[in-house]
Amino acid sequence: MRMTFYGQFVAGEDQEDIKPLIRRNRAFGVGSILDYSVEEDLTQEEAEKKEMESCESLAEKEVKGDSHREKKFRPHRQFGDRRENVISARTYFYADESKCDQYMETFLKCIAASGGSSEDGFSAIKMTALGRPQFLLQFSEVLVKWRGFFGQLAAEQGKAGQAAVETKLDLERLQESLAKLGIATMEEITHWFTGEKIGLSGTVDLLDWNNLIDNRTKIAKLFVVPNLQTGEIEPLLLQFTEEEELQMKRMLQRMDVLAKKALESRVRLMVDAEQTYFQPAISRLTLEMQRKFNTEKPVIFNTYQCYLKDAYDNVSVDVELARRENWYFGAKLVRGAYMAQERKRAKEIGYEDPINKTYEATNVMYHRCLDYILEEIKVNRKANVMVASHNEQTVGYALQRMHDLGLHPLAKKIYFGQLLGMSDQISFPLGQAGYPVYKYVPYGPVEEVLPYLSRRAQENRGMVAGTQRERRLLWNELKRRILKGELFYKPAY
Repeated sequence: MRMTFYGQFVAGEDQEDIKPLIRRNRAFGVGSILDYSVEEDLTQEEAEKKEMESCESLAEKEVKGDSHREKKFRPHRQFGDRRENVISARTYFYADESKCDQYMETFLKCIAASGGSSEDGFSAIKMTALGRPQFLLQFSEVLVKWRGFFGQLAAEQGKAGQAAVETKLDLERLQESLAKLGIATMEEITHWFTGEKIGLSGTVDLLDWNNLIDNRTKIAKLFVVPNLQTGEIEPLLLQFTEEEELQMKRMLQRMDVLAKKALESRVRLMVDAEQTYFQPAISRLTLEMQRKFNTEKPVIFNTYQCYLKDAYDNVSVDVELARRENWYFGAKLVRGAYMAQERKRAKEIGYEDPINKTYEATNVMYHRCLDYILEEIKVNRKANVMVASHNEQTVGYALQRMHDLGLHPLAKKIYFGQLLGMSDQISFPLGQAGYPVYKYVPYGPVEEVLPYLSRRAQENRGMVAGTQRERRLLWNELKRRILKGELFYKPAY
């Protein structure tokens, strides 16, 4: 395995073992995003059992009959094994709080290794490793329902279909609608907005609306929304037990510890994207870290999956918030790793497919999100983006747009990223031409990385096509070396 698959896609066993590869890549202008890729080797049955136990709250177990939770945000045993149909992403299952502490320590070592090997490195983390996934599920549902409620109110004002960042509701009409729905009295509703100094311009946008839920402890009544099917007012969140409250706090504390370590080590922390039923909470928690730690430079980067239908709305709303609050926006743009799993889950459980209909539509979405961020970089130097793609057309598009907008690579606002062992024909020419480019570098002991690697072996057709192109390029280089008498040529670095 060391000489074949492991050697191709994994840098080594530990922080010392990976240093030669990191130094070699750095000599050619290619940085590293360190990712400790160890996974538990669970059977499907074990994974499903762990997922069901960790995604259902005590309150839900006690409630008889139908839950208020939407299908998408309920745990489903047939999709409990989140590794199914996922090739290039690690998967964590919750065991207990001590296991989460172990993962945090691993991430801390990864940050330290990244800081010790380069001055401008990245380290990747996954939120599902840091706490009970129940909270991500429930908080995601809260955020999605709250945003959907805003969409419902926008439709009442004839503003359905507008881009999220451009939708502005008339404050007076909004307050009347809330009172009419029975959310609270007009006096209470007026106090919500004046107390938080929202709507001073006479309008309320999605960022103002989200700000209300940020202060949810002060206005507990806002934790209800109308059910679109029944028209009844329902609670957004079931009550947490004392132990669940503590578990949630520990998750937030672990995130805080990692962010502080990254800042101290001069390492940028990249929060990976996950399934859509977790992602709204992951993005919101990452956003909170950005607000706190991205005040002087971009330390925390969020990941946006452009195969999602709402990718542009997510990017544009977050960019606008960063602009409004004057902190550094950091994003990694990917197409996404969970498409087959997401589509199957949506179809079988019965909710709208969150994925764009075609690959072409995803390409359009990727370029649209990238354009928005590049234009923000042009006018506001506080935005940063990583173009994480093996698609040569997308990389070429990004380079052309940089040229058109006069964005110089030495400004180090636009980065490029590819997986270790793949698309070297993109990474190394970019690095040698002076563009900030990074390899996503998995590492860990052979036996413990095998569960992750076994899924990576199940390459989809798009990846195989890319591998065939690399084979042709390698064959051409081999012929060139034979003809030039440089068969054993080794570049100096």
